[in-house]
Amino acid sequence: MKHGKNYNNASAQVNPEEFLSVIEAVSKVKTVSTAKFDETVELACRLGVDPRKAEQIVRGTLSLPSGTGKTNRVAVFASGEAAQAARDAGADHVGAEDLVAQVAGGFLDFDIAIATPDMMGQVGGLGRVLGPRGLMPNPKTGTVTMDVAKAVGEFKGGRVEYRTDKVGNIHIRVGKVSFSREDLARNVQAVIDELFRVKPASSKGRYLISATVSSTMGPGVKIDTVRARESEEILVSA
Repeated sequence: MKHGKNYNNASAQVNPEEFLSVIEAVSKVKTVSTAKFDETVELACRLGVDPRKAEQIVRGTLSLPSGTGKTNRVAVFASGEAAQAARDAGADHVGAEDLVAQVAGGFLDFDIAIATPDMMGQVGGLGRVLGPRGLMPNPKTGTVTMDVAKAVGEFKGGRVEYRTDKVGNIHIRVGKVSFSREDLARNVQAVIDELFRVKPASSKGRYLISATVSSTMGPGVKIDTVRARESEEILVSA
């Protein structure tokens, strides 16, 4: 892929053979960022799992300690009191059969979809629309629940979903370039700690194979995955 001058200049400042601590890596990402907008910072992890096996699919949600820098647009499939609770909690789109019909017709102006259990019979029919986009509500991620108000509040406040793709990679937004390096490091560390917390028992050998952090328009910076297990390092100035 051909890159522009700014990317090439930024890439020249990153040693592809160097593995940095979490705080050093996010500092480098901030240093080489040249875009005129506040770039999103993303963490990409390669896990030693086989997603073809159901018991080795790694998925869930977590609240990042420093937030994500983005307010999620939340859609809630609910009716009656639950629907009103979702509206009161700040959900962007709330509905039952009407919302199901909208989504079936192509409406996808949201980042998170939440549903009450009684709505899943209808929402399940949207699998071909929501599934490929990672938007299908699921009990394992807290997006199928009767407590929709709590779920809306959490996802609006910086709770994020994660899931391995078909080859064992996880990509997750961990903040913005404008965040302090300490806030970015705390978020990155929180993700790494969470991934080890949910490590499948059947996963053998090396688990966290690689971890790379980058901004929207910038090159990837490799993290030393061994040092990354030592969460206290993020409080030490690099």
